[in-house]
Amino acid sequence: MKKNIIAILLAFLFLFSLGCESGRTENASPVKAHDFTANDINGSPIRLSNYKGKVIMLNFFATWCPPCRMEMPDFNEIAEEFRNDVKIIGINVGKESPAKVKEFVDRYGLLFPVVIDDGRLGALYGPIRAIPVTVIIDRDFNIAKQYVGARTKEVFASDIKSCLKNSGKPKPFGI
Repeated sequence: MKKNIIAILLAFLFLFSLGCESGRTENASPVKAHDFTANDINGSPIRLSNYKGKVIMLNFFATWCPPCRMEMPDFNEIAEEFRNDVKIIGINVGKESPAKVKEFVDRYGLLFPVVIDDGRLGALYGPIRAIPVTVIIDRDFNIAKQYVGARTKEVFASDIKSCLKNSGKPKPFGI
């Protein structure tokens, strides 16, 4: 009897979750990216809006996070393959020392700038409750995708190509 009740509850929860939509429709307005200025780990200022016209990838990570580490070689390949069209910015949210983050950047040979978040950037694009989180911003400065958890290079490359192809055509976030 107990097993039947649990099975029914699980089935109900599953069916209920299928019906939970964001409420966005094809005619919904795109969600604009939040501009920010932050210094990278070398002290160079980065202003997000300076990259409008490119596809931007924000990757929220921590050096101690295994899925985050797993994604780094893929981000390097994307940075190289799409160097003229994509800007990747790593955002460390692990509350780690600058020396630890620099060591991580050097170990992985990261080809993109990395900033250490003081909580402000995570608040703009979050809250960030799990990592990694990757936000993809299209050329028109609209949020095109937001992923929680690691993804493959192929998933990101497909999203990038879609953003490049659909530039200038508003598409609501999450669709």
